[in-house]
Amino acid sequence: MIDQLFEKGRQFSVYPLKIFWIARNDQSTLQAAVGVSSRNFKKATDRNRVKRILRESYRLQKATLKQILERDEKQLSVFILYNGKELPKFENLFEKMELVINRLKKYITEETVEKNQ
Repeated sequence: MIDQLFEKGRQFSVYPLKIFWIARNDQSTLQAAVGVSSRNFKKATDRNRVKRILRESYRLQKATLKQILERDEKQLSVFILYNGKELPKFENLFEKMELVINRLKKYITEETVEKNQ
């Protein structure tokens, strides 16, 4: 599934995040994964901290996206990659994640409108 996400999926950036996503036909409504480059963060503890912050900011905001997917009977896979070079603060990533969620909602609703026409 991850291979399809990177090969056939769409992508966009909201610095310092790069988002890969693909609409799919599967059991679960919404799947998400996060990643951090070991090139930018040599210590595993730093990478794990960034991933923890990413997952928490996503978890707190995913409800509206999931509602839209359930309403439209769609499924979505998302991979969130952190590209920054410094350790982020939770508040900053929370704001960026809000932009990401809003853009994903926009893409999903546009895709639904296109299919209905």
